[in-house]
Amino acid sequence: MISYKELGLVNTKEMFKKAMEGGYAIPAFNFNNMEQLQAIVQAAVETKSPVILQVSKGARQYANQTLLRYMAEGAVEYAKELGCEKPEIVLHLDHGDSFETCKSCIDMGFSSVMIDGSHLPYEENVALTKKVVEYAHQFDVTVEGELGILAGVEDDVVAEHHTYTRPEEVVDFVTKTGCDSLAISIGTSHGANKFKPEQ
Repeated sequence: MISYKELGLVNTKEMFKKAMEGGYAIPAFNFNNMEQLQAIVQAAVETKSPVILQVSKGARQYANQTLLRYMAEGAVEYAKELGCEKPEIVLHLDHGDSFETCKSCIDMGFSSVMIDGSHLPYEENVALTKKVVEYAHQFDVTVEGELGILAGVEDDVVAEHHTYTRPEEVVDFVTKTGCDSLAISIGTSHGANKFKPEQ
């Protein structure tokens, strides 16, 4: 078990609180290699911005979770070298698809995980998200849940049709699961799409 705190990372709890109070957004970037990570860290330091480094299931397979952990630790040290005394960097699992994947990331030093149970029936999504939250919160790791589905392709997830998030379910979902943040479906589509101008 590796604590993200040993790597110099932070979770999203304080980061999001400050952003809400300050009325600004936090950038979140998926990365797969060193060059992408360098650019992200340089930009974050240059703009004095906190940043979320996101790792997809595909990136974990491509780059290896052990290497990704050391890359995140390196990102913190690199930010310090560039003049940022206290970097605010989160290492976040993007669209985790199982409890086991989330647990593995938490155990490897991730400071935040997303459990995407949006494809499941509502009560199963609640149960899965709650299980991840209960494990993650033992180690002060934040959890993002997902409610609703956008049509399109993201990572290995393909959705033909959208299911918009129902506002009346949001409070119930967050209350039952204890998740720290929530991805919701309110748009049209996202991911790998070829759009025609009239769309």
